[in-house]
Amino acid sequence: MGVARGLHAPLVVLPREFEFECDSAGGLSMNRLFLILVVAVTAGSLLFSRPTAAQVLPPAERATSIKITEGPELESAQDDSAIIRWTSNNPGGTDDHFGVVHYGTDPKNLSETAKSPIRLNRGHSDTIFRVRVDGLKSKTTYYYTVDSANADGTSDGVTSKVKTFMTK
Repeated sequence: MGVARGLHAPLVVLPREFEFECDSAGGLSMNRLFLILVVAVTAGSLLFSRPTAAQVLPPAERATSIKITEGPELESAQDDSAIIRWTSNNPGGTDDHFGVVHYGTDPKNLSETAKSPIRLNRGHSDTIFRVRVDGLKSKTTYYYTVDSANADGTSDGVTSKVKTFMTK
């Protein structure tokens, strides 16, 4: 099989065994037509594709000081779930990060944890974290703190004061 190149779109030149043959009605058999189409598409995609490699950047330099600049605050609460939101300066490190909420019904025992993944944008100075906390009891007061972590689970070292919310 060869490829003809010219001023117009590329043309796939098929070997002799793929030459067009007409059936008794003067048309091509559907199987032969389908085979020709498959060969042409396959050859075209192989010959004219431009493979690209994914760019994996090394971790960004970690921020020298990470501070929560807004929140944390309750974004919404239902009878069995809540969403907690806060903003911090961009912590740096791995682009894949987690917002982390430690919570419980006793402010001195925040033994439950909820995490939500986030992808840091190196071009932004701030990062907004949102974490969904599921499996809560209705009409219950919960206490919580927030943190953020690298993809490997290493804390960014910023923890909020204990805050509270109530489910519906």
